[in-house]
Amino acid sequence: MRAAVIHENGDLDVVRVEDVPEPKPGPGEAVLKVTCAGLNHLDIWVRKGRPGVTLSGAHVLGSDAVGVVDELGEGVENVKVGDEVIVNPGLSCGRCEFCARGQQSECPSFGIMGLSRPGTFAERVAVPARNLWPKPTHLALDEAGALSLASVTAWRMLMTRAQVKPGETVLIHGIGGGAALCALQFVKLVGAEVIVTSSSDEKLAGAQRLGADHAINYRRQDVVECVKEITGGRGVDVAVDSVGASTWPLDFACVRRAGRIVTCGVTTGPKAETNLQALYWNQLTILGSTMGSDEDFRQMLRAVAVSRLRPVLDEVFPLDEVRQAMAKMEAGRQFGKIALRLL
Repeated sequence: MRAAVIHENGDLDVVRVEDVPEPKPGPGEAVLKVTCAGLNHLDIWVRKGRPGVTLSGAHVLGSDAVGVVDELGEGVENVKVGDEVIVNPGLSCGRCEFCARGQQSECPSFGIMGLSRPGTFAERVAVPARNLWPKPTHLALDEAGALSLASVTAWRMLMTRAQVKPGETVLIHGIGGGAALCALQFVKLVGAEVIVTSSSDEKLAGAQRLGADHAINYRRQDVVECVKEITGGRGVDVAVDSVGASTWPLDFACVRRAGRIVTCGVTTGPKAETNLQALYWNQLTILGSTMGSDEDFRQMLRAVAVSRLRPVLDEVFPLDEVRQAMAKMEAGRQFGKIALRLL
């Protein structure tokens, strides 16, 4: 079967589309015939190399997927051959104290499809059957294939960790990426006021069409001054940050006293100075967030289905153009999710 793989870490030229062995389902697993698979920034980090992760042979990239169950391993009862499903990319042991509490993303062995095991940029992929969920019926295949990772990440950030409430004001940095746009859609479901930032007027206009209340172009405007003006000097209740080092100081300057900063990514770098005096004096809460639990995933899917939300799709590429797709995402030229079509 054909798959997008890497044999070594490096730049885009290490990504190849080639034939790899067909997967076989182990106990508790199912093989999925993949229809569409969404890209995430994780694919870039895996390609470039992550501490503690060693490649063994041809490593298949990709975390998100939608497809049809094609084969079942021993003991699988929650899905059957022919089911149309999406993949929850979060992997956990299912046995530890954290999994028993329903906090799978806190599992000591927590991993992600495409990082901890072969990923979804393949015509067929073996997945733990408990990670397969029915595809929301209102979504097109391309939309469903790009839903999971960004949506569950945004849901846990906002609903489980930051616990955004109706009427609160939320700042979302770097609107245009998948997680940021999902955050915008979910926050508006709650009934919060949303401020978004970008260097692109086109992306800001797109965010306003999706419901953003205020838009700041950080190339031309001072984000802190604009936030203070919008909030009457009060500051926002929650700052949502998937950008990292470049926006970290802005978070501290923009949130109100006793506000919350929730972060899930570091696209501009993982190291930033923290003003500890501002942290304790202003009684701020800093929340890290990674992916989500099974319950986060279930709640996210239910919200998407009931509200008939659709992930924002930027472009869908054929598998053979995986390098072009990754280059567009790495350059930040997308508004919404980028995906690969495999069938």
